[in-house]
Amino acid sequence: MDKALYVAMTGARASLQAQGTLSHNLANTDTPGFKEALANTEAFPIKGAGFASRVDALHVDAGFNRRQGAQQITGNALDLSLEQGNWLAVQAPTGGGEAYTRGAALSITPNGQLVTAGGHPVLDENGVPIAVPPHQAMDIGNDGTISIIPQGEGPQTMAVIGRLRVVQADDARLERGLDGLMRNTDPQQPFVQAQRKSLDSGQLEGSNVDAAGALVQMIQLQRQYEMQVKVIKHGDDNARSANSLLRLGS
Repeated sequence: MDKALYVAMTGARASLQAQGTLSHNLANTDTPGFKEALANTEAFPIKGAGFASRVDALHVDAGFNRRQGAQQITGNALDLSLEQGNWLAVQAPTGGGEAYTRGAALSITPNGQLVTAGGHPVLDENGVPIAVPPHQAMDIGNDGTISIIPQGEGPQTMAVIGRLRVVQADDARLERGLDGLMRNTDPQQPFVQAQRKSLDSGQLEGSNVDAAGALVQMIQLQRQYEMQVKVIKHGDDNARSANSLLRLGS
């Protein structure tokens, strides 16, 4: 009987963890470029002294949904939609390394730094945070080239100030961090700069979370959790009944 209790208990724990993942997805249905987090469970036999008869229901991170989100036309030159398989390089908030995102709703801080909506500095093709000089017009080309017309100058003075670091990344080598940014799982093999057309300006990629599907999954997980709790309760009731019979027999 204790085996049934153990399996039900670990299953209930995994269901709660999966609900946390779904809640995180639902909270980001309106976040540009967000990729749906996936959750799964697997059997994990518990080894130790004696016969290995206990099996843990283990919650595992199954990565993220690769599907591209819907395109939203904004007309803002700083809103970028990346081509499939491309990622925008930003400065990681800890360690100063390189991290990646598809949420390319950019803005310029008062001191001229180009940042994402989350405040992460955007890197150029040399891995250096981009600073934009005072300007009266700005354009980002399909290859990530940033051009400006300096403040007080005419159109003939348009100058290139840098190029965004947009990389081609194999999804299998990307891992999401706690800050929501992706990291290269093999830093010894850096991603290469995307060539030719790598993005479109004036539009954003929306989140790829299916809100209706996530709500259905939440209901399914809730019912699953309730069934697992019932198994635990019935197992406890059976154990109490068995103990009562043993006391009567003695």
